[in-house]
Amino acid sequence: MSPIWLYPLIILAGAFQAWGPPMNGALLKSVQNPWLASVVSFLPVVAFLLCLFLCMPKPMPTTESLATMPWWAPLGGLIGAGAVVAGLMFVDRVGAGTLAGLTITANILMSLVIDKYGWFNVEIHPLSIGRTIGAVLMVIGVYLISKF
Repeated sequence: MSPIWLYPLIILAGAFQAWGPPMNGALLKSVQNPWLASVVSFLPVVAFLLCLFLCMPKPMPTTESLATMPWWAPLGGLIGAGAVVAGLMFVDRVGAGTLAGLTITANILMSLVIDKYGWFNVEIHPLSIGRTIGAVLMVIGVYLISKF
């Protein structure tokens, strides 16, 4: 079954991600400390996810699944925290469009490397000419967004 029906949901989630840095930037202006702003930004996320877990606790991990989990698997949240801190600290300096363009383009470029080499146990997807052209166009696009 094709995952194309998921695309509108993914696009919507991506559109909502653009709200994060300006909202976090406003939070930083209010609390004045970037580390506190980051903590305050994450508290509703933790509360929301904890509520979801308490409402839907199954399946639970097994001892075996935890023992065989890659060491780096729980670190994804730290990566997200870095993005939140960068967004709240820099959105007012470069603008929401440039910030999003840079972060999304960097995300895509790194994702192509991850796909090419199968890092983090993802299925390998070769770096085709089409993907390379798409990456170059992303870089050109973010340059134009940041320039004008």
